[in-house]
This record gives sequence, C-alpha cells and structure tokens, in this order.
Amino acid sequence: MKTKPTNWQIQVKIFEKYGGILVRHKGNHLIFHHENAKRAVVIPKYDKIP
Repeated sequence: MKTKPTNWQIQVKIFEKYGGILVRHKGNHLIFHHENAKRAVVIPKYDKIP
C-alpha cells in the first residue's frame, strides 16, 4: 500500500487520537511522547510530510 503525504496538522490529530502527548515544541518541530514508543516522535511543521 502506498502512503500519501499529509500535512502536519493531520498527523498531530492522528497521533493524539492514539494517545500521543505533546511534550514540547522546538522551532518548527513538535515532540510527542507515547507510552509504547521507544523514543520521542518528532513531527515537523512542513506543508506535506511523506
């Protein structure tokens, strides 16, 4: 299955829906934590993210 690029707002909504918590933001990047993730998840604020 091929994935389509999405913008960062959609990715934030999806990640928060599955229990991700915004820990902090630094510049144009949002850093999230999830209890099942081995490390932080970084979502850049770009128009389209592959």
